[in-house]
Amino acid sequence: MIIEQVKVGFMEVFCYILGCEATHKGLLIDPAGDEEHILDTARSLGLTIESVVNTHGHPDHTCGNGKIVDLTGAKIYMHALDDRFFSTPEGQSMGRQMGFAPSPPADVAVEGGDTISFGENALTVLHTPGHTPGGICLYGENNLFTGDTLFVGAVGRTDFPGGSLDILLQSIKEKILTLPDETIIWPGHDYGVSPTSTVAREKKHNPYITDFQL
Repeated sequence: MIIEQVKVGFMEVFCYILGCEATHKGLLIDPAGDEEHILDTARSLGLTIESVVNTHGHPDHTCGNGKIVDLTGAKIYMHALDDRFFSTPEGQSMGRQMGFAPSPPADVAVEGGDTISFGENALTVLHTPGHTPGGICLYGENNLFTGDTLFVGAVGRTDFPGGSLDILLQSIKEKILTLPDETIIWPGHDYGVSPTSTVAREKKHNPYITDFQL
């Protein structure tokens, strides 16, 4: 699996460009601005982008969806709960107030346990509510793309509508800490001491795991 981590947009979101080495089919996780740079990077890797997957519906992670779809024809994947809420006038007004372009509705509404394929590779959807009701992480080949569920040394905010710290911590305990210790954590923002981590390192050093005795 090809993995390229790209920091984009004024919120400095980590977008991930994933690709299949055999077929050169590509997938984007959270294209959150700088869309032409993202696609130029994908082309430099020899990839054709066919899918956009959002870890959650917050506009700082979905604001590039529309332009990416216009330029590539890619299909958008999002958890059904976030797709429904962030497609409503109330949900879209949040993004407009922050200056973000609204995302088109998802082409494919996913649930926990679904798989999203790109070429000969696939990601498994882990439903991890707490930051948003429809937050997801994406797991494949010992890599976990956590969006705003889990950062390096921290977790996502839970003071937005639909957020819950108790639910978020339960998601982390049940869906992330049960993965192999060597699993690489690829977060949604560069908020920690390094741009990546591992499950083992977060178990040892993340205060939301150690202090809450998850």
